[in-house]
Amino acid sequence: MTAEDEAPGAAVTAAEIARFAGVTRAAVSNWRRRRSDFPSPVGGTSASPLFSLSQVQQWLQGQREGREVSGEVRLWQALRGSYGEEMVAALAAVGGYLLGDRSRLSDRTAREAVDGLATERTPSEVMDGLVARLLESSTRAALDGASTLRLARAVRAFAGETSRAVFDPACGIGSLLVAVGGAAVGSRLGQDTHADAARLAQVRAELSAVEAGVPARVVVGDSLRADAFPDLRADMVVCEPPTAVADWGREQLLIDSRWEAGVPSRGESELAWLQHCYHHTAPGGRAVVALPASVAHRRSGRRIRAELVRRGCVTAVVALPPGLAASHALPLHLWLLSRPVDPRQTSATVRMVDLSANSPDGPWQAQPHQEAAVPLIDLLDDDVDLTPSRYVREPEPDYVSEYAELRGDLEARLSRLQALLPDLPPREESEGLHGGAPVTMSDLLAAGLVNLDGEDLTSLSNQLDPDYVRGFANSAENARRSTSASGTFRADLRAARLPRMDIEQQHRYGDAFRMLGEFERELTELTAMGDRAARLARDGLTSGVLDPPPTLGNSSVEYQSTTDGDGTVAREGRTL
Repeated sequence: MTAEDEAPGAAVTAAEIARFAGVTRAAVSNWRRRRSDFPSPVGGTSASPLFSLSQVQQWLQGQREGREVSGEVRLWQALRGSYGEEMVAALAAVGGYLLGDRSRLSDRTAREAVDGLATERTPSEVMDGLVARLLESSTRAALDGASTLRLARAVRAFAGETSRAVFDPACGIGSLLVAVGGAAVGSRLGQDTHADAARLAQVRAELSAVEAGVPARVVVGDSLRADAFPDLRADMVVCEPPTAVADWGREQLLIDSRWEAGVPSRGESELAWLQHCYHHTAPGGRAVVALPASVAHRRSGRRIRAELVRRGCVTAVVALPPGLAASHALPLHLWLLSRPVDPRQTSATVRMVDLSANSPDGPWQAQPHQEAAVPLIDLLDDDVDLTPSRYVREPEPDYVSEYAELRGDLEARLSRLQALLPDLPPREESEGLHGGAPVTMSDLLAAGLVNLDGEDLTSLSNQLDPDYVRGFANSAENARRSTSASGTFRADLRAARLPRMDIEQQHRYGDAFRMLGEFERELTELTAMGDRAARLARDGLTSGVLDPPPTLGNSSVEYQSTTDGDGTVAREGRTL
């Protein structure tokens, strides 16, 4: 790819450079610090700078580090050069090329890279790798409605399989649409407002079923205002709709037949999407909709929630862990809806599942203490709060055994804690600490003796004890040096100064710093154990499982009750 082929605005992050070159992000940080010819940032922020793709490629071509890269990286570089930030359109073009439309991809370098990958992987695997890279790239911030791969796996776990139609009315780039249903799906249908996203979802759906010949159709348009599938009743509906959309078309849609549970307010666009999904669910079918956790308890939506529960539409609400949404770190809920074949035969309970404490990567199989079957009558109160944590309770601990075990652990750790605190004798003032002028951290970095990645400081030489380096670098004196006259703290260890001393002295200081570090870690764990022991004791006493001691034993403390002037009774203890 030549510089003339490059889109002038193409920019990449440090993480993308690392993937291009097949190195770690720490290596890219080292290049920036140690290579004066490394390209300067062209945008972004100091914490997340952006670099010119063409400049980085030219620099890498002159370095041995950048010459051997994978076919997927070469393809990604070629696409970034041709399409710049329009990577959704780029992947749609690759998908079309993989499906046989060679006119969709004009860049020769990109075509050669795709052909090379196609000899090693299936077309669907090529596309999956590119989509995963897209969702990890800086372009992700500009994507609207691109569900994460983690969320797709969670939805798949709860959606199950079907041999009929799968429908996503806000499919984005198609992550949920292609993830669910299994191998026997009858068809995949979707709609999205963004043309490039719809094209990418279309080719992904076609590629996922290229051997089975499953028909796929993704239409461009607003599903709420211009439903492209008004008569569709799908066996499975999945969706992660747009959130907090004030103008979702309420005024134009007041008498629409989709609002079976009531017309949502302007501030409840998510409940409009939820009912839209339910409207397209066939009798005996099911819907899985990912919504913000606030939808389960917002006061403005309680009337519609109540009607959905009363009709038996809601079969389960699943609280997912944070980290599954693309644009924020807040937790999501999965709403599982079902349209019964016979409206008179509906479930009398809603399954509440709380997986919020699980890893974002699963597992998605709830443990017995993470779920509860809640009768409908218990949900239909004044709040109609469908938050799972309100109904799912952690099991009661074994107060007797856990409290006894904690007391034993605390006693052992207290003895260990004392041994970890080193005995530090006073230093002779005449000896001094510095054997000459101190050495600066910036000099050590320039010499390649240490490595600094953010706040992670490591020694790269046997001339320096790593704990000696970290201990003095984080000293109070160096912390003051990193504080401006206005009191602003700058966590910049490059300005730190270390005393000069031979390796034997370094080891002595390093040993002391290591012991202190372990002492601090042990003390932190001890504090947490102490809190746990106190909570167990209080809860055990108040629940009637544990009993206070009949006497105070060897504590020799006498308590005396006194009454204040306002009548308050207080107890004071004194040691006998």
